[in-house]
Amino acid sequence: MIVFDLRCGGAHVFEAWFGSTADYDSQRAQSMIACPLCGDTGIGKAVMAPAVAAKGNRSGNARGVAVQDSSDDAAPATPESLLPALLAMQRQMEARSDYVGGNFATQARAMHDGTTPERSIYGEASAADVQALADDGVRVLPLPFRPLIRSDA
Repeated sequence: MIVFDLRCGGAHVFEAWFGSTADYDSQRAQSMIACPLCGDTGIGKAVMAPAVAAKGNRSGNARGVAVQDSSDDAAPATPESLLPALLAMQRQMEARSDYVGGNFATQARAMHDGTTPERSIYGEASAADVQALADDGVRVLPLPFRPLIRSDA
């Protein structure tokens, strides 16, 4: 697996994992990668710090942080190891969005139809509502966890 920092046309930066650089190139060419914040598919690689492996006689980098082995025999990421990163990403998205509760489908459709100004929102919707939105071309991104409602919402 390889992780890239990506940037959309709206200057949003986000991480994405791929099986290889060729997988990234293929998905990008087919517009299969979309910004999780705005849905833009004009994606490119963002500037990112390279992962520098530790010397063989050291267990960490100069700051004392363990360095992940990127060799082919390294253990693959497990769903359990990815959960904290997914949760952190969802919290960042929610912090930049308005919580609309059970009115998500109505609000998303109104923005798509142009009857209300576009903004980032999150909330709840039934599977049937999500399918109807998708059928009508409304781009939505299901969150991996139940929305984390802020106390100020």
